[in-house]
Amino acid sequence: MSHGFARIYTDQDHYYSVDSRVMNTPTAALKHSDLTEKIIGVFYDVYNELGYGFLESTYAEALAVALNESALTTAREVLVPVWCRDKKVGRYYADLIVEGAVLLELKAARTLDSAHEAQLLHYLRATEVEVGLLLNFGLRRQFRRLLYDNERKKFRGNPCESVAKVSA
Repeated sequence: MSHGFARIYTDQDHYYSVDSRVMNTPTAALKHSDLTEKIIGVFYDVYNELGYGFLESTYAEALAVALNESALTTAREVLVPVWCRDKKVGRYYADLIVEGAVLLELKAARTLDSAHEAQLLHYLRATEVEVGLLLNFGLRRQFRRLLYDNERKKFRGNPCESVAKVSA
């Protein structure tokens, strides 16, 4: 089943009963749901331990330590190249990739906004990773779960092809 693009977000302490504005899929049916649930639990633990006010890099290191202690493989500051017409035209660095399957973008902002979501979506578009979590260590802990299916990524190869033709 192709999900295309989907977003789940919550600012609630209990994320188990999340309803998305974009889709209403039970958590168990989501791609990598067990892994993302574990990551979000570790995120809450780190936030509860450190609170807010530190730099993003401090939270990245703390989260990497906590994820590794939870027996999850992590990679920090992962290079994300951007290609156009078989030429590398840019590069970004993703904060963390967990188990090679979930990309984490960390923020220490007052609140999350659409620009933060767009940043994570660009990273997902540029990699084979389909699931991303945007984690905010701001005044209130927040997260967003974004999905960008690899099937949809194939259409960026031909700019004349309409993405609207993708079967949902």
